Amino acid sequence: MSKNIILCGVGGQGTILASRLIAAAAMHRNIPVKTAETIGMAQRGGSVFSHLRLGDGAHSPLIAKGFADLIIGFEPGETVRQLPFLKKDGVVVVSSRPVMPVNAMIGKTAYDPEQMITYLQENTKHLHVVDADKAAQELGSYKILNVVLLGAALQSGELGLIEEDLEAAVQEKVPEKFLELNRKALVWSRDCKA
Repeated sequence: MSKNIILCGVGGQGTILASRLIAAAAMHRNIPVKTAETIGMAQRGGSVFSHLRLGDGAHSPLIAKGFADLIIGFEPGETVRQLPFLKKDGVVVVSSRPVMPVNAMIGKTAYDPEQMITYLQENTKHLHVVDADKAAQELGSYKILNVVLLGAALQSGELGLIEEDLEAAVQEKVPEKFLELNRKALVWSRDCKA
């Protein structure tokens, strides 16, 4: 098995933790993993993205444009930005919940999240849009977005792992006080076919 996965979002959404959960889940199955993270201005709401390469044959952690099997997008605009990395028949799992870029907040640029989702629909063959607001409302927190998106990626069949792998990674990497909430997030993704 060989998988090239990109995760993208903005600072504070849990993108880096999600990347580490995938890596831990793969290592539990003795799947070789290479990762690279770019966090830039993450603490100020800036772009965050991770490249993960699972399986044998990966000599570099970076994924070339047109070679990602899966993009997990925590924010629609950031997902559009990473779309050139997706291979022709790749899968995109994206949160419907926008995070307004700083330039848009101060009036320097326009940002229409619905336009971003429409662009993704028109430019990807396999798109799964996750209703982040519904997940947060039903689970009681937006802090579970990362695990909800991982569960949705798992349901897409393109993650290359099984639910037990992610459960083990959550058990290992998530603080105990958040474990139950994150377990519920995985179940929510499965039951809702997020």
